[in-house]
Order: sequence, then structure tokens, then C-alpha cells
Amino acid sequence: MLHHLTISHYALIEHLDIDFNSGFTVITGQTGAGKSIMLGALNLLLGGRADAKSIQSGEKKCTVEASFNIENLGLESFFARNDIDFDATDCIIRREVLQSGKSRAFINDTPVPSAKRKEIGASLIDIHSQHQNLLIRNEHFLIDTLDIIAAHPQAVSDYKCLYGQCKQAEQVLSQLQERSIKGRTDQEYLTFQLNQIDEAQLQPEEQDALENEQHLLAHAEDIKQAFYQAKGLLNTNEMSLSQNLRQAAETLEAISDNYPEATDLAERLRSVRIEVEDIEAEVESKAEEIEYDPQRLNYVEERLNIIYELEQKHNATTIADVLDIAEKLRLELDSIENIEEDIKKQQAEVERLRALRNKLAAQLSKERKAAAKIMEQELIKVLTTLGMPNARMEMQITPRTAPDVSGNDNVIFLFSANKNVPLQDVSAIASGGEIARMMLALKSLIAKRTNLPTIVFDEIDTGVSGTLAECMAQVMQGIAANCQVICITHLPQIAARGAHHMLVYKEDSEGFTRSHIIPLTQAQRVEEIAHMLSGSELTDAAIDNAKALMAQA
Repeated sequence: MLHHLTISHYALIEHLDIDFNSGFTVITGQTGAGKSIMLGALNLLLGGRADAKSIQSGEKKCTVEASFNIENLGLESFFARNDIDFDATDCIIRREVLQSGKSRAFINDTPVPSAKRKEIGASLIDIHSQHQNLLIRNEHFLIDTLDIIAAHPQAVSDYKCLYGQCKQAEQVLSQLQERSIKGRTDQEYLTFQLNQIDEAQLQPEEQDALENEQHLLAHAEDIKQAFYQAKGLLNTNEMSLSQNLRQAAETLEAISDNYPEATDLAERLRSVRIEVEDIEAEVESKAEEIEYDPQRLNYVEERLNIIYELEQKHNATTIADVLDIAEKLRLELDSIENIEEDIKKQQAEVERLRALRNKLAAQLSKERKAAAKIMEQELIKVLTTLGMPNARMEMQITPRTAPDVSGNDNVIFLFSANKNVPLQDVSAIASGGEIARMMLALKSLIAKRTNLPTIVFDEIDTGVSGTLAECMAQVMQGIAANCQVICITHLPQIAARGAHHMLVYKEDSEGFTRSHIIPLTQAQRVEEIAHMLSGSELTDAAIDNAKALMAQA
């Protein structure tokens, strides 16, 4: 239940700070006084679009804050899920709109996104404005109403879950089928690519070895010539370097008796001679080993060309990358070959889920048809009290061509207000006043069966007057027995029925216009209702009539 509302610097409201009570509260005031502004502030608080134009000139921001009693509404999980402090008797929602057009919202001083504010708002207040009368033509609203009367929330929740699972499974099936079509198109090309790689018989380390061999073969003649030249320098026809080193060592050894240091030098020369002889032998071996083989060079270059072409084609840098791509191609081809089996499995899953969904949809349909009979009977009773004694109606429920998120039901509201007039679609036959009364009757049915704490009626009485207005007030009084009802009205018959009465008025001063709202005392109520009856001139007759209307309440 809404028990306090604070508005600052919003439109024509500089500051409003007012308490609300349980039961039936009426709000009156002249046209243009600002009743709709207060309603706009509530809409802003609970999820409406923020607009910087709503901020009073010269102010940096506007603020709307309301406190609610949320006992017995089952909202504990919402607060726990969103890590918000829970206070059943004082839940405070605040929204601020800045000059930049940005806004921020808080629940119990915890910042929340707009989606969360809208979520909790839907559980706190139902604002019924004139345009909502059009909901009677809305199939989903009618289905939701039938579900409320049928009292099967778990079945509805289970169906929506199954419907979502079914849609997801159908999407997976569609994707598999698309892949199958594309796979059949791509299969030949993918096979060609894989065969091309497989036929190359690539080895992971092959490229480095071939590149080294190619370099060697391309310079074989130069290398062989260099080895022969080195060999020639090491071993001339006259005397080899090794022989010279041996001779030098022997010469030094001959003087070692007289010059001992010569022994070490001789040993060093012997060591050098041994190393030179090893080098000489290896140079000779390498010179013989190196062969210029144009056929081998041609093979190596052709092999490298194959490798380079495959790397370029597949945007790879190494043979390992190409082999990885080959493995992926192999897996993709396996997937194409196995996809038909996957399609069969997914088709079976889709059929299973559809069967469960259709079974639950059939159950919902059966229960909705039973609820429709109850709804028709109760609506006729309420409409009779609202001055429509000859009203007849039928909730026509027929199968849909395909189930949607609400089930498998097409729902049309057939209505006739007069005798001997056949039932027709309510949107085609009912007047504005008739639709307003039907929506009020529907709200009364809904209020009995839900724990919605607050309903706001915004001039639902438009197009209604006199006795009918009094009847509508009686219905709203009945709704107020189950929840808090706030009604914005221009009709004295409704205003007189309120348990509480608030007046909205406009103050025009030099340079500004401000809207105010105040609770009325019993004496002030009499005067206000008298003004509603007679206009600006307050007469004794009007006061007496006002007292009489209030006495009837």
C-alpha cells in the first residue's frame, strides 16, 4: 500500500509531502489544477520515461519518492536476489531526474536499474488511466484476466518455461538444418582442400630441412671449390703444412738439451700438427661429399613450392599450422557426415517438447474456458449494478493456428448491451462509457483474486454521470475492501463516496504557477462537493445536496 508521497520540483509542483490511507481515497480539483501531474510523478517513479523538461525552471533536478507497506506481497525474494535491504512496513522508492536528462533510481537507498524498478512497480500499483480502457480489446490482457480467475499461476509459469524451451530447441534444429544445407554445398570443396593437404604428406620438421638443403644445393659448386682451395693451401705439392709443422717440432726438440723451454714449444707444435691433419682430412672429406645435384635441387624446390602454396592458401606460416587446418577440415567433414543423425535427434527433442507444451496448453485452455463462464457471470452481476441490466457477453475461446507464449487460445470478448442485439466484438459495438464500466467491473474481479495493494483510477468515470456515477463509486468502494483505491474524479457522486478526500488546486502568483494537494476535513469536503455540484457559486442547496450525497455513502 502507498502510504506517503513526496514530490520536489516536478512540473508545477514545487514541493508535495502527503500521506495516503487505506480504503477509498478520492482526488478532485479543477481541470488543469495538476491532478494528472501527480499521476505523472507516480508513473515516473515506477518506470516511466524521464524527461528533463519535467524539472522546474532554475532547479538542478526533480525528485519523486514514495514509501510503501509491502507486507504479505511475497517480495522477499526480489530483495534478496538484488541484494537490497528488506523492510516490509517501509519500502522507499526514489527517482531523481537531472537537467542532463539522465536519471537515477533507488530502492531503500540502493541504486537500481530501470528494469528492477519496473519489476517491483508492477507488484505495488496498478494505474488505470483512460487509455487503459483499450485493454479490453487486447487479447493478452483478456487471457491474463482469465488466468487470474482460473487461479493457475504455476501452470502458466510451467507453460511459459516449456514454450521457451521449445522455441530454443526449434532454433537449434533450424541451425542444424541450415548447417546441413550449407555442409552439402561445402562438402566437395572441403574434401578437395583436405585431399590436397593429405596428398602432400607433410612432415612437421620438413620445411626447415628442405630450406637448408636448398640453400646448400644452390651453392654447392662454390662450397666445393672453397674446400678444394683450402685443401690446396694445406697440402701443396712441395710440402704440406703438416710436414712443416713436424719438421719445426723436431728442430726445436733437437735443442731441448741446451734450451729446455724448446720442449714445450715442440709439444705445442705437435698438437697443432695433429689438429691440422684432422682439419685437412675433414676438408678433403667435405670436398668429396659436396656434390652439385640439379635433379635433387629441382625436387627440393618443387617440394618447397608445394609447402609454400599450401601455407599461403590457408593463411598459415608453418607446416604445423597447415596440419592443424587439415585436422579441422577433417572434423568439419565428420560433422557434415554426422549432421543428419544430429538432426534426427534434435527433431525428436523438438517433438517431445512440443507434445509437453501442447498438453499443458490444452490444460490451460480447458481451465480458461471454465474461468470464462465464471467471468461472464460475475461481470454481468457487476454491470447490472452499473446500469447495464440487459448486458450479455461471451468470452469466445478458439484454437490458435500455432501456440504463442500465452498458450493456444484466441480470445475475443463478445458483448451486447441491449436486448435483441446479437453479440459482437466489444471493440466494434461498445461505447466509451460502456467500456469504462466493463473495465471497472473487470478490475473489481481482478482485485478480489490478487494481492495487488493499490489501484489508481484516473478519471475512469469520463462519459458517465448521475446515477451511473454513484453505481461506479459503489463498485470502487467494494474494490477498496480488498485493496487501497485512489480515484481521480470530476464527479461529486464519486467524490462523496470516498473515505478520504484530497484537493488539488493551482496557485498563480507573480512569475510562477504552482500546484498543491491537501487533505480535506469533513467540512471542507462538503464545500468541495458542493462546488462540484453547483460551480464556483456556493449555494445552500448545493451544500445540502453535498451533505445528502455524503450521507448516502
